Amino acid sequence: MERLNQTSRVSEFILLGLSSLPEDQKPLFIIFFIIYLVTITGNLLIILAIHSDSQLQTPMYFFLSFLSFIDICFTTTIVPRMMLVNFLSEKKTISYAGCLAQMYFTYALGNTDSYLLAAMAYDRYVAICDPFHYITIMSRRPCVLLVAFSCSLPHFHSLLHILLLNQLTFCDSNVVHHFFCDINPLLKLSCSSIFVNDLTIKTEGLVFWVTPFLCIVFSYVRILIAVLRIPSAAGKRKAFSTCGSHFTVVILFYGSIFYVYLQPLSSYTVQDRVATIVYTVLTSMLNPFIYSLRNKDMKRGLGKLLGRRKSYLEGGNPS
Repeated sequence: MERLNQTSRVSEFILLGLSSLPEDQKPLFIIFFIIYLVTITGNLLIILAIHSDSQLQTPMYFFLSFLSFIDICFTTTIVPRMMLVNFLSEKKTISYAGCLAQMYFTYALGNTDSYLLAAMAYDRYVAICDPFHYITIMSRRPCVLLVAFSCSLPHFHSLLHILLLNQLTFCDSNVVHHFFCDINPLLKLSCSSIFVNDLTIKTEGLVFWVTPFLCIVFSYVRILIAVLRIPSAAGKRKAFSTCGSHFTVVILFYGSIFYVYLQPLSSYTVQDRVATIVYTVLTSMLNPFIYSLRNKDMKRGLGKLLGRRKSYLEGGNPS
């Protein structure tokens, strides 16, 4: 472990990554390079399919297109640097400013994901529990406002934690036991008091993280009650099928987040790094598969998009 002079301030951090063994670096690079390509390609296809198919111009797919865009940005803040620095470079360092910038965008985009998932849950709640007023409630203006709120509020939350972190002094060690700049590993390195940071995480942070999750839980409880009142089994299956993809993503995303962050700082371990991969990397990669494989409209939209692309390449009429 690299030690620093007690009177100096850290100018860079060393990210240990997922493994310190040299023989693991190339296989890890290949794995994450494939994951990154699949993530970018899959989410771009989702966005293009939605915007090119008039039948997918609904609130649910409007939110999904923004979710896919945020997933591309979210993964890009972590994976490219992890591949180039952690896996290919012998000097696994990141500047102090670069570390804070990466953390800022990671938290801002990650929390945007969570608020967009809450907006999508609300959309499903209105569609199933109040179908006759769905067009009025989920008109263009409310949808745009929900997206604007989901994309802007997390930046204030992220900025607060970055400003508080910047007040700390790191003078004992600059070795981060993680593959990106995350708040818990950095707080463990501080040689000044982290009382305010810890209190903020347990109050403002907890409220900010849990609020969209509670909105999702409330929406699904109301949806479940409404679906159970449907007399026919076919009607129940149809109602549940509209929520299946979203519910699967919520479980993956929030399950890993709660596992990592709702535990004492002192217990932060290798298992937490693995769980972090789920919500920072794997969820973004799996989203296109979950929403396309479990959704007939999305399958049809992707089929039409790829069909037009094939016709264009063959020199035929793309329309």
